Amino acid sequence: MTLNQVKRLAEEKKIEFFLCSFVEMSGLPKAKVVPTTHLEDMAEEGAGFAGFATGHMGQGPHDPDIMSIPDFNSLAVLPWRPNVAWVAGNAHVEGKPWAYCPRTILQRQLAKARRKGYTFNVGVEPEFMLLKRNEQGSYVPADSLDILPKPCYDLVTLHRSLDLMTTLIKYMQELGWGPYANDHEDANCQFEINWSYADALTTADRHTFFRWMVKSAAEQRGLMATFMPKPFSHLTGSGAHFHLSLWDKDNEKNLFLDKRDRNGLSQQAYWFMGGLLRHARALAAVTSPLVNSYKRLIRGAPRSGATWAPVYTTYGGSNRTQMIRIPGPGRIENRTVDGAANPYLACAAMLAAGLDGIEKRMDPGKRNDDNLYEIPEAELQRRGIGFLPTTLREALECLEGDKVVKEALGAEYADYYIEVKREEWRQYHQHVSQWELDKYLPIY
Repeated sequence: MTLNQVKRLAEEKKIEFFLCSFVEMSGLPKAKVVPTTHLEDMAEEGAGFAGFATGHMGQGPHDPDIMSIPDFNSLAVLPWRPNVAWVAGNAHVEGKPWAYCPRTILQRQLAKARRKGYTFNVGVEPEFMLLKRNEQGSYVPADSLDILPKPCYDLVTLHRSLDLMTTLIKYMQELGWGPYANDHEDANCQFEINWSYADALTTADRHTFFRWMVKSAAEQRGLMATFMPKPFSHLTGSGAHFHLSLWDKDNEKNLFLDKRDRNGLSQQAYWFMGGLLRHARALAAVTSPLVNSYKRLIRGAPRSGATWAPVYTTYGGSNRTQMIRIPGPGRIENRTVDGAANPYLACAAMLAAGLDGIEKRMDPGKRNDDNLYEIPEAELQRRGIGFLPTTLREALECLEGDKVVKEALGAEYADYYIEVKREEWRQYHQHVSQWELDKYLPIY
């Protein structure tokens, strides 16, 4: 979208303000409000930010400003505040692209894929929980009647949150995203809304906007929406399953589709999947980026009877006990990605791993149709089935030793990412939890 087109749109839609935005390492959007009267300045120079204050952007308090240069192709008029538009941007410093900008990292990887003749299409299934504070000040599921041991798809439970869900669906319809399904998920007060897939950059932009939109809509109703991977130890965690496919450079032919194949997948799709599986343990540091993420990636089951999260580096058909599921012809689903993953970094890392698989013709092995949660660990080892990391620290060690995934992030950024996340692990490890007090204090 050109500047003149944006000007005409602003006049037509009566847009008075722009939220000039970008994301830092966590994927959280940062923004400045820019009045439409200064639209040209924003388009040419961007909006300025003290980078050190925005989060993990590779800056100290002594560094020059980060300028977010808007990409107007991402523009979204706020359905709940139609005089305001949000636009994603790329971080620049002193006139040059900033190596610590997640959106720029993804664009660099997409350009590499495009030189090979590929368009990377992605769909996402983001899960979230609705919470409220109780009298003690703790967060609990927002609906006190949502207490079924297996509430997934329950109509009565869904109906009590229908006003918020249908509001969000209408917003997404207005934005042109093509929402097609919404349901109550496996945990109490957990929901999911699905919309049409698009190229990876568009999906990452929309996923970023979606998380903010859901939080805003919940806050307007006195609730808190969270995409935290595992807020409650006894309830199923929140994932953000990514559906992946490679298309030709004109985005007209699905290169993953082969209707003659048992799974509906081409040879390229199998090699791409082989790359994801080969680099799975390093990818986990990006797709499951929090200490808390590894409370979701467990073999045991919460109250409903299954975690619905993968711990095995295998693939199968419509089998949700492993890392990669084949939900239908021409696409694969990576189930390791959780609600806290930065979608730009996750897409960049997965694309690099998949392309490495194609380049080296990596065999993903045999399709697995078993319920892997029920197979003894010794048998899994006998079959050569690998496991995802069990902690963030372990995942970071895997990332540090994976050249392909590190190069996708950029060597400088990868080292910075590892440093930041290791500090997160250190802080967690030195924190004395309530579990430790309950377990050890009365005994020792």
